[in-house]
Amino acid sequence: MNNSAATLYCSNLNCQAPNPQSHNFCQKCRTPLPKRYLWAVGEGIEAYQAGDLIAERYLLKSDRIILDTKPALSPETLPEIPNSLMPYLKLSPYQLHIPQLYGHLTPTEKQPNAETWLLEQVPIYICGNGEGTLMPELTSVWKNASAMRQLTWLWQMANLWEPLQINHVGSSLLTPALLRVEGSILRLLILQADQNSPVTLQNLGQLWSKWVASSHPTIGQFLEQVCQQLNEGAVQTAQVVTLLDEAMATIGRSQSYTYQIVTRSDKGPTRQQNEDACYPPSPSSTDRSSPPLAIVCDGIGGHEGGEVASNLAIATIQERVQSLLANPGNPLNPTTLTLELENFACAANDVISQRNDTEQRLDRQRMGTTLVMALAHAHEMYITHVGDSRAYWITRTSCRQITLDDDIASREVRLGYALYRDAVEQSGAGSLVQALGMSSSATLHPCVQRFVLDEDGVFLLCSDGLSDNDRVEQYWETEILPILEGQIDLATAGTRLMEIGNTKNGHDNVTVALVYCQVASAQTGQQVTALQMGAIPPLAPTPAPAAPVRSQSASASRIKTKIISPQSTTRSPLPLLLALLLLTGVSGAIAYWFIPEIQNWVNPLIGLAPRSSPSPAPPAVSSSPSAEPVVTPSTSVPLEAGLVFQTTRSTTKNSQGKEAPVLLRPGAKAPQNQSVVGLVSDGSILQISSIQRNQDSESWLQVKVCSTLGTSNPQLPPEKVNSGTPKPKTAPEVTHRPVKQGEIGWIRESDILPVTNPNFTPTSANLGECAIGTNATTPIVTSSPSK
Repeated sequence: MNNSAATLYCSNLNCQAPNPQSHNFCQKCRTPLPKRYLWAVGEGIEAYQAGDLIAERYLLKSDRIILDTKPALSPETLPEIPNSLMPYLKLSPYQLHIPQLYGHLTPTEKQPNAETWLLEQVPIYICGNGEGTLMPELTSVWKNASAMRQLTWLWQMANLWEPLQINHVGSSLLTPALLRVEGSILRLLILQADQNSPVTLQNLGQLWSKWVASSHPTIGQFLEQVCQQLNEGAVQTAQVVTLLDEAMATIGRSQSYTYQIVTRSDKGPTRQQNEDACYPPSPSSTDRSSPPLAIVCDGIGGHEGGEVASNLAIATIQERVQSLLANPGNPLNPTTLTLELENFACAANDVISQRNDTEQRLDRQRMGTTLVMALAHAHEMYITHVGDSRAYWITRTSCRQITLDDDIASREVRLGYALYRDAVEQSGAGSLVQALGMSSSATLHPCVQRFVLDEDGVFLLCSDGLSDNDRVEQYWETEILPILEGQIDLATAGTRLMEIGNTKNGHDNVTVALVYCQVASAQTGQQVTALQMGAIPPLAPTPAPAAPVRSQSASASRIKTKIISPQSTTRSPLPLLLALLLLTGVSGAIAYWFIPEIQNWVNPLIGLAPRSSPSPAPPAVSSSPSAEPVVTPSTSVPLEAGLVFQTTRSTTKNSQGKEAPVLLRPGAKAPQNQSVVGLVSDGSILQISSIQRNQDSESWLQVKVCSTLGTSNPQLPPEKVNSGTPKPKTAPEVTHRPVKQGEIGWIRESDILPVTNPNFTPTSANLGECAIGTNATTPIVTSSPSK
């Protein structure tokens, strides 16, 4: 039953004129009319029928599908969010796959005690007539899907398994009715709480076994072997992800990829200079040998501050990416490439931070920049992100924001403090909690995501001059979707988006980068050999030997890049200056590393001990998962993955005589080249994620800091009252600071064993971060250690 009297009100706060539901633009101000469909959870919705207008705002279309007729208004919420809904907040970084809490419905007189909550970003298609309908179940489209798409769905399920299981909603992935698909993207309808016993990988294997018979012939035998290993408990989640990565790499070799890239940047109508920067720059020539790389940076720090920082970031990263991909003998699999991209972001951070220190920039005078970067490699797109510049993925069916802003509002949601639409209305909600150049890389956590490419799509990177006020969501159908339909070219779309940012927002610089990916299937007559599962890869923080080794030269024939040049002809002297600075820096670095006398003179000036002994061994791991365990003293706690333990107050010395066990930055290759996260304080509570052993029996533990100094109270964000970016330090960051709650890193087992408390019993009162399961910080990523 349809309520013809219900109207859709304009989302423009200065208009809010009523419009018929069938209209796509406001008949008064021509603002696009969003069709915001929601899903109702709870028993309270059962008191209504299709066609009812609830609270003079929410139109019940069918069953639990609701249309918000007043999208410009904030939804109603409650001061306390039920514990049963907390997983939606904790898993907000996975919003590509998981719905988010939108608001609360007031209980009805018929059911005063029945709660109803609304979810947004649910798997609902908006049909041509404006009506919403649920996306298909995975099981209904599985049989007719390609081999690559079937593997992609399984890969996403495997990546989601641990974060959902930690938050006690793993059974959501085991209920076929909740598994919906939007093209290649796996979507969950709701989160379903686990019942009495926790779900296991064996349960996942049992579900996948039901799909083997109808799977694509190319992967049938492979999937059957994977299911057998799951059912026998012979593999862990990370190993399953790696096996699926190998299979997708094999299938991906039968496809070809063509990329077009266009960038636009403008200072906007109200700013005196442009602090944004982009790559490829303006102008650029067509070059099919260039890697498919696009970067957008939004500078912070005013004239000769943000402008310099954004250009420094792009020059640093672009040079490293090209050097990495230009080496034919450099093996690149998903894990190594992800770690390299994280390191490149940290390198750009250090270049800007050192420039700040050299120029004695303090507090808000320090310059910095955001970063969003897209790099295509083999069958995947890698998105690297720091700050609030955004990336969107546009296909023929939807436009999805795939990055999560590094601001206070998003952090409040992730910590379970508030719904997003409440958090963004608080003072300072848009303040950044991290950006490149503001402090040491020890405190930087770049996010690297991977997206499997098996259909045509457009990746939009942009600064907030365009993304503010939901302009991308409003205009993607009219300005970006026509690219995929062949109705407009990429350059025209870039120009139109620039105009929208300047005319509809107009408060900031505007920069956009469009990356158009076209995927061609295997040629006629070309057959892919049926996949079989290879050796089970060992668990390791570094790439496993069994991972697919791909070089740029091996896939160059399948990847073509066309950079579309704008009409501008302005040249900048900055590249020459950067080259001179780089040459000077390299010369100094060579002298520093190879002349010990220089190190003994320089090290005391920068807070390091003179070079007198070899550096400690790196946390490299053996390729064998069956290394002999280290025998622990009888007074210590037997350490194993998943264990929660407490450090004692009996010592403050580690095995090297330093003041406490040192937590090293995750993902680094060697301690002598990596940042120190901090010192593990006495009384800290830690949880072991994994244990890695070297050939020399030196063991390393990947741990998460549950709480520090024996307290379980969540640490209040230091930026809570900050109205801008995080306040930088007035001097280079002290290396040996205490670790903070929620931080993750590597620690030497021999350092931590002597100071474990054998009498410690974990409780809900002292588990801190480990009790709320906030280790999931990014959307679907590789199985490598996350920063």
